[in-house]
Amino acid sequence: MQIGFDVGATKIESVVLKDNGEETNRIRIASPKDYNLIIQSIKEIVFNLEKEFNKTLPVGVCHPGVHSPQTGLVKNAPNCIWIEKKPFQNDLRNALSREVFCENDANCFALSEAIDGAGKHYKIVYGIILGSGAGGGLVIDKKIVSGLNGVAGEWGHNQLPYLAAKKEELNTTNLRESEIESFISGLGIAKKYNKKYGKNLKTNEIFKLYRSHDLDAENIIDNFKVNLAMSLSTIINILDPDAFVFGGGVTNEIDFFDEIENLVKKYVIGKEYEGVFLKPKYGDASGVRGAARLGRKVSY
Repeated sequence: MQIGFDVGATKIESVVLKDNGEETNRIRIASPKDYNLIIQSIKEIVFNLEKEFNKTLPVGVCHPGVHSPQTGLVKNAPNCIWIEKKPFQNDLRNALSREVFCENDANCFALSEAIDGAGKHYKIVYGIILGSGAGGGLVIDKKIVSGLNGVAGEWGHNQLPYLAAKKEELNTTNLRESEIESFISGLGIAKKYNKKYGKNLKTNEIFKLYRSHDLDAENIIDNFKVNLAMSLSTIINILDPDAFVFGGGVTNEIDFFDEIENLVKKYVIGKEYEGVFLKPKYGDASGVRGAARLGRKVSY
């Protein structure tokens, strides 16, 4: 039995995961916009749960960004600036007087789905998060691969493939603006649509127009399909995953994965790909479930 936490920009969610994978005691609170209050909130939830169960429980935490192996500080968490450049894991360990396991939220999503979710029957599982940003996590043999610098799987920060950039008529010297994330994330889609057509719509509203065959929305989403397929093909050419598991708000809007699969085959070497594209079994709950599993000592 373990406690998992999902710390985000707007919420802190926790769950107790039983040894059989059953969830209990799910708690969700607004995330304080203060680093010390985040630490204190987690501490209070842990101690209250342990009082209820009358036992000390392992704690795992998923969050945006990663802990730098070089400095021990969180990096790459622009949407959760309260923990950026903070020794989050070390401070949690001190607050709770025990080991605390911390990992990137996309890695925990992928771990959860690889262990007992949609990807449980596959060896190499790549978790794709398409939300306000574009994140990723790599799990091989049901173990997270985070890499020497802690950034394995962060495909969304690669540069947009050349042909896609050319099609987008991209002309910028700002590397951030030319990253994959800027074109396939929810924020990227909305920014592109609103700039091109002089509107102020949210991503889900654009997808709604797309499904009603609005020509402007179709143009944007058709380009999104190509950009996504090209970007996924770079992962396949390097890692050749058995399965992609997609999560996040944009994923919830996608009902054309068959089109994406066919487009991907156009761009991968050899024009073949036999892996599968899957929706997550546990949806938005996968991150916190994966966090809870970080503290487990058994093999799967």
